[in-house]
Amino acid sequence: MSPVGVKARAIAASEPVFAQTKDGRTKKPLAAERIAAILDGLKKAYPKAVCALNHRSAWELMVATILSAQCTDVRVNLVTPTLFKAFPTPKAMAAASLPELEELVRTTGFFRNKAKSIQGAARMVESEFGGKVPETMEELLRIPGVARKTTNVVLGSWFGIAVGVVVDTHVLRLSRRLELTKETAPEKVERDLMKVIPQASWIDFSHEMIYLGRQICVARKPRCADCTLERVCNAADKTWSSH
Repeated sequence: MSPVGVKARAIAASEPVFAQTKDGRTKKPLAAERIAAILDGLKKAYPKAVCALNHRSAWELMVATILSAQCTDVRVNLVTPTLFKAFPTPKAMAAASLPELEELVRTTGFFRNKAKSIQGAARMVESEFGGKVPETMEELLRIPGVARKTTNVVLGSWFGIAVGVVVDTHVLRLSRRLELTKETAPEKVERDLMKVIPQASWIDFSHEMIYLGRQICVARKPRCADCTLERVCNAADKTWSSH
């Protein structure tokens, strides 16, 4: 068994098995003790989880997050060094030609829309916020290409401000799998998570869930034997079960 699997078994051994209903779902999935067990398991598995997008400023993180839509963080991290070398500031990016930006972000997919978004963001940040990324949800949501996910990433990962929960594809999928929500729209999933996850854990929770979704609880064949949350999970498609 992998070192991760050994660690997962050790952690799982100390966790309670949460009772199931007749159809295999969890009884009281939002019970405080179950939420606490989920948070504890995530923290023990990923104590140093951070945003996977490389960045040196709030501006770089905003642009990288816009580019990450329907694209892997690995790909974005390959693109942004060249992009920021050519246009290191909002002012420089605002003055760039659109074809130049399109070429630099081409491999992230949907490059025309993304180029327009990051240039629009640059122009607004420069003209309305003095070249500095604002620190409030209301102001950030006015910026082209910025929706709640990007806002939560920037506020949480750069400014350390927890005003919401980042819901990407991994967080959405795992939240449903762990019965933390029944919703499918990111905004509604976020609303549900904000009700059950303590605000002090919002930032770390998203990072940890993303790590879990990428490394262990993968969509096609989850590695349940290696999962620190296996004992609190009653998903129907588990590949291994201790209960």
